[in-house]
Amino acid sequence: MQAIIYCRVSTNKASQVTSLGRQKEELIKLAKKHNIKIIDIVEEKASGYEIDRDGIMTILDRCSHEKIDCVMVQDETRLGRGHTKIALYHQLTKQGVTIYSYANQGEMNLSESDEMVLQIVSIVEEYQRKIHNIKIKRGMKKAIAKGYDPTRNLSNRHLSHGRDRKDVPIEEVVRLKESGLTFQEISTTLRGLGYNISKATIHRRYQDYLSLAQDRSDSIK
Repeated sequence: MQAIIYCRVSTNKASQVTSLGRQKEELIKLAKKHNIKIIDIVEEKASGYEIDRDGIMTILDRCSHEKIDCVMVQDETRLGRGHTKIALYHQLTKQGVTIYSYANQGEMNLSESDEMVLQIVSIVEEYQRKIHNIKIKRGMKKAIAKGYDPTRNLSNRHLSHGRDRKDVPIEEVVRLKESGLTFQEISTTLRGLGYNISKATIHRRYQDYLSLAQDRSDSIK
């Protein structure tokens, strides 16, 4: 198991600075006890109520891009306080990172009230995903009902030669717009095909298309 040790104090007082060293020593001992390999040690002086901390943001980023199995703290308040603690705990566990605390001599335990809040957050996120998927399905059904054929776009994927998926498929946009869909509905439909494009971007590209078409028409005349 690979871990990052996180030590935090809230002020520059001498007693607090000494606390940083004590936290580090205790967590190194805990890591040895559980045969955990320490990848890095992050120390910082910041309020536990503040989520915008250089140290904690670095840890979150590294947990997203490196094989970090565990984050070690002295106790739950070192990770954060109040809502910040819950948010950080939730984010780390979503990334598959276990949190160890010296106070628990192992995996960190939360209070019943904190556990309840996390359960509520998880339920809300699950329903947000369901609502998003429902919107995509409804947008696709409406587009198909108005004559849109998604297989035409999907059958040509092999011709893209590494095309950036963020490029706007303007032909699809024009066809959907002519079928009567709004820009929001077009955006939702294209997400179902793998294009993560905002309504504003689609609208802008569509207007560019119309302007270009008008310029070509004027040049022919």
